[in-house]
Amino acid sequence: MAYIVDFKNVSTVGLESSPVAEALAGLRANEARYFYNKYKHRFTVVPADESPETIEYVKRILKEERGIELSAKPLETSQFQVENIKWTYVFYEDGLEVNVLYTLDDPKKRAVGLKLSEGMDVPKELEGKFKFAKQKSKLAGTIRGSFFVIKGEY
Repeated sequence: MAYIVDFKNVSTVGLESSPVAEALAGLRANEARYFYNKYKHRFTVVPADESPETIEYVKRILKEERGIELSAKPLETSQFQVENIKWTYVFYEDGLEVNVLYTLDDPKKRAVGLKLSEGMDVPKELEGKFKFAKQKSKLAGTIRGSFFVIKGEY
């Protein structure tokens, strides 16, 4: 069942099994606030078991672009288009968020973002492959993030 993320009253709904559920909920709310403020888009998530095609899309990009295969359990996904950008999100039980920014008309503006919830360790699959920059968020505490440019067509 779809859930519209409330960025004013942060909730762990759908994320309860995560050891960093509060921080992951803050990270999800931080994304919701961004999309509402920038595009007036309501950020909506669905349980991972209701969106296997979204998870496979992200898995394929990670594997083909960087040889990454994550072991964490996906909890929720979101996929939508605003303007000319297709956005895809997967929120994982360990606190990781993976997002794909895929500009439909400009292959030079396509990337995968990786965000770590406050309190989680860098997943072993990502250790040494990325440098994570820190960002402060009122909703999510300290977010560590990195990204890489997508070269292929998806």
